[in-house]
Formats: sequence, C-alpha cells, structure tokens
Amino acid sequence: MIGLIQMTNRRDRAGRSRRGHTFRAATAMAALLWAAAVGTAAERAARLPDNVRAEFDLSYAATTNPRQRLDLYLPVKRADDGPLPLVVFIHGGGWRGGSKDAGAVLLPLVQTGEYALASVAYRLTDEAIWPAQIHDCKAAIRWLRAHAATYGIDPERIGAAGSSAGGHLVCLLGTTGDVPDLEGSLGEHDDVDSRVVCVVNQFGPTDFVEIREANDAARDLVSKLLGGRPEDVPAVARVASPLTHVTPDDAPVICIHGTADALVPYSQSTKLDEACAKAGVECLVLTIPGGGHGGFKNPEIVERTKQFIDKHLRDREATISEEPIPAVVK
Repeated sequence: MIGLIQMTNRRDRAGRSRRGHTFRAATAMAALLWAAAVGTAAERAARLPDNVRAEFDLSYAATTNPRQRLDLYLPVKRADDGPLPLVVFIHGGGWRGGSKDAGAVLLPLVQTGEYALASVAYRLTDEAIWPAQIHDCKAAIRWLRAHAATYGIDPERIGAAGSSAGGHLVCLLGTTGDVPDLEGSLGEHDDVDSRVVCVVNQFGPTDFVEIREANDAARDLVSKLLGGRPEDVPAVARVASPLTHVTPDDAPVICIHGTADALVPYSQSTKLDEACAKAGVECLVLTIPGGGHGGFKNPEIVERTKQFIDKHLRDREATISEEPIPAVVK
C-alpha cells in the first residue's frame, strides 16, 4: 500500500496551493495556542481565534468525573448550510498523562468553517486500567452522535485523530465497531453506534503482543495500561491491540510514523498496514525517515493529513502521496 492513491482532484492546482498554505500557517499558529491552552474555561475561551467558539467540559458519561469530559469547537461562520463533519481528537501521554487541551492543535480545521472538533479526556492509568480508556472514548463518540443535531454536526461523518497513546485509542475506534465487548456501558446512549468514518494515527501502538522493539519506558507504560507485562497477560494484550480486530469493514486509516521512534517502533504502523492490506481496508503510511516520537516540523505532513480528512469526511477526491517525508524542512 506504500505508493500513491491515484484520483482526480476537483480543485485547481493554484486554489489547492493557496488553501494548503493558509491551512499550514494556521496550524503553526494553533501549535502556539496548544502550548498555552491551560486555565479556566473563560481563559481558554478568551484565547480562541475570533472565528471559533467552544463549549468546554461537556460530560459524556453522565458522571462527575473531570476525566470524562470533552471540549467542542465550532466555527462561528460555517462554510455552508449543511451539518458539519466532526473530527474527534484523543490526546497522548502514555495513558498516564496528557490533556484534552492538546486538541487545540487541530483548530485550523474548525477555522475553515468546514469542520467541528471535539477533544476528549479519558481516565488515566493511575485511576483505572484497560479497558477503561476505550470505554471512555466510545462513550464520547456515542454522546457526540446522540447530540449531533443540537450542534449542527453530521452523525454519519465522524472521524478520529490521535497521537501516541491517543493514536492507539483512535485505531481501536476504527477497528472495533463490531466488537460489543469493548463498548462498555457508560453514559445514557448505549443504543448509539460508536463507529468512526476514518482514523488519523500519529505513531500510536497497534500490537501489544509483539512490541519487544520498544524501549523500557514504553514497556512500562504498556504494562501499567494492561495490568501486567504483555507476556504475562497475553489475552489482555491481544484484545487491547488494534491489529487483532482488523476486518474488512474497518475505517480507513492514515499512519504518520518516524523510523527512529524508540518509544513506539515504526513497525507498529507497518504491521497495521499489512493487516489492512490483507483485509482490503485502506491504509496509508506516511514515513518520516529518521524521525523520532513526534516533534515533526514539515508542513507536508499537515497537507497530506488534511487531504485524507477531506477525502473521507467531505468526499473530496485527492491524490495522497506516501513518499517519505523529512521530519524537518531544511
């Protein structure tokens, strides 16, 4: 699957170039906002771009747990009159840390007027181990789908994006729509579907059964998540691995991964790619030669990711290259 997806682009090259440049510039600005995205809801709202509004700390599981909250970002002016596709962001942090504030990095999608964005918090391993994390994420998807009409969201066009531990969780969202045992019973909408239409996985683990290449720090984080070392709890490790659940009806996925990632080995993405190829599921791998665990600074990564999201959530035809991308523009 490493190569090109050949399709005809409806937009002219000049228009695509201008829009791509604007989106990349906005993404760079959002990264600065992300770094400062702390404080009260009022303080966070005051830092939002003028063309974005937000509702913070919405409870998706009918609990008082602050980790079971999401933030919802909507454009002040929509690009059209139809319901908006939604991108759901799941933060990283080794299932032990992290914050939904990190979702601010995707605010440029909202600023286009074409997307809504939800950023989800979930229970961390100091509070609850597997499968609490995926139960929370699925409850959030169900809540968002159940309340889609309230916010002008299209319930049939929900995608998921995440990095590192969040990448693992969004891959599970993409592969376990047909696995009732991983739905959980949180919230008031257990009759609502938790499937997503597409997945953006930034260097997330996909196979806990075979993760020996990872360093000691990564293995410790995985053991904390699973309640034991993978070799000691093989059944749990298998069920918690997105690779286990790949079937032909899964969501298309794009993986962004550095070849020198010591925390989550690059092979975690290529193995998912191979499994998807066998199942007939679309999977793209954007390889970052020499790249580590994130920290990439090449706008081409942003551009190709945006093409993938547009293709699957707005039905735009695209040519998405899987040629390797340098981690940093020289």
